[in-house]
Amino acid sequence: MADRKAPNRDLLDQVAEDFSGDRDVAMATMFRNPGLRVGGKIFAFLGHDGQLIVKLPKGRVADFLSAGTAEEVVMGKRTMREWIEFPAQEDHVATLALWRSVAQEAHEYVDSLRRAT
Repeated sequence: MADRKAPNRDLLDQVAEDFSGDRDVAMATMFRNPGLRVGGKIFAFLGHDGQLIVKLPKGRVADFLSAGTAEEVVMGKRTMREWIEFPAQEDHVATLALWRSVAQEAHEYVDSLRRAT
């Protein structure tokens, strides 16, 4: 599966524990990096530099961008409109708290999208 040496994999593993009771959530890979999926759809994964990348509604992405809490995800020349990245901070406790919160939001959002189809 995913590379255990990925930066901040320990933080992602702790976030994943929050979903251990949800049989629809599983570890997965996205661009060869570890992540989480619900019902086969990725909702959070680690970027190459160890940042947490999540899928959120456009309005929430705008909220986080305007607050300066997160950054846009750009792949090639394309800005991914519903994906946003949260860099790890020096304070791992604060990073984990933020990552847990946004991963939960991303899970709820992606789960609602898949259930709507």
